[in-house]
Amino acid sequence: MTDPTPATRTARVATATAFALQGFFLAVLLTQLPQIKDKFGFSDTTIVIAVVTVSLVAGVGSVLAEFVATRTSSRTTLRSGLAVVAVAGLGIALAQGTVAFFAGFAVYGIGLGMIDAAANMQGVAVQHRYGRSILSSFHAVWSVGAIVGALFVSLFAGLDVGFTVTVLIAAAVVAAGALVLGPRLLVTGHEHVTAPTAPLAVPLRPFLALGAAMALFFAIDFSVGNWSALYLTDMLLASTSTAALGVAAYQGAGLVSRLTGDMWVRRYGEIAVVRVGAAIGAVGMLVVVTATGPAMAIAGFLVVGLGAPIVAPLCFSAAGRLTPPEQTDAVIARLNLFNYAGTVVGGGIVGAVAAVSNLRVGFLVPLVFAVVLIFLAPAFRPHLTAAAEVPDSADRPA
Repeated sequence: MTDPTPATRTARVATATAFALQGFFLAVLLTQLPQIKDKFGFSDTTIVIAVVTVSLVAGVGSVLAEFVATRTSSRTTLRSGLAVVAVAGLGIALAQGTVAFFAGFAVYGIGLGMIDAAANMQGVAVQHRYGRSILSSFHAVWSVGAIVGALFVSLFAGLDVGFTVTVLIAAAVVAAGALVLGPRLLVTGHEHVTAPTAPLAVPLRPFLALGAAMALFFAIDFSVGNWSALYLTDMLLASTSTAALGVAAYQGAGLVSRLTGDMWVRRYGEIAVVRVGAAIGAVGMLVVVTATGPAMAIAGFLVVGLGAPIVAPLCFSAAGRLTPPEQTDAVIARLNLFNYAGTVVGGGIVGAVAAVSNLRVGFLVPLVFAVVLIFLAPAFRPHLTAAAEVPDSADRPA
């Protein structure tokens, strides 16, 4: 293992910033679902449709990310995705009717998918150059961004700042961040492939196992991010400001999980870490569904965050070991599609169950998923292949 070059260190900071911006804006939108519901007079069913629409369109964004990255670079893809999200935020903030709102959410979904895929492409490339596990740290910074986003909404709600101004400011933050970090992202040689249509050389069975684990985690994650605020306000009668703290508690604990994740992996291995993390997540969801008040539910979301969030970075890291360097970006983009399969389940099925009963019953779904994740832990066993480190000489400053 060689010391990373200055270009690699700079790229690590820039990539981490992109993760933070992604988490920040997503949390801003999700923690304002109650305000969106009130502003447009939406029913719970309409909120479900909006959430599922974003998840489905984000899958298209991930496919678009593969297309752009294999023909230009993941740097270009990531910068483009951030720009799309900023524009979508402007549209969502200024929307005056249902059609305009859904159009803005659809555009946001495209940007969401592009950033999710491209940020992890950058993260895996930087990790290869560091020669050690660091991908969890990027996802930890995503949690920092989400915490800031949730607290940002809580603060503005407490100050009686309206939905429109709140989202406009958040979109401006994303736009400014994109301008600053873009030139500092890593450009790698394998991203300029002349034949991007070559068949992917990745073992199908382990890839699908990792995809299933990815889908289950994001079903849990999106259930918390999507429905925690409504659960706290509708079922437990919390205020809007208090309801935003459910996501903040989850993401705060997720930050701890991901900051320490690389250390636990080096010490105990991927399988043990996933098993324990999933078990902790299941316990947390049990606390949520049995909560008798807002404080207990928020504590449950915090416990979920201590375990489950380690799964996603380990999925991407394992996929990077399965894949030849010249095809890493394409495989990361395709693995990322399972993210949206999970978000459709987390946003759709939980909401559908809640529509016919209530959100307390709906949160039994992610509880079951956390238990299933325990049994999928063997999928994370290391499979080292031709995805060896790319020499630091391949780094080129943006």
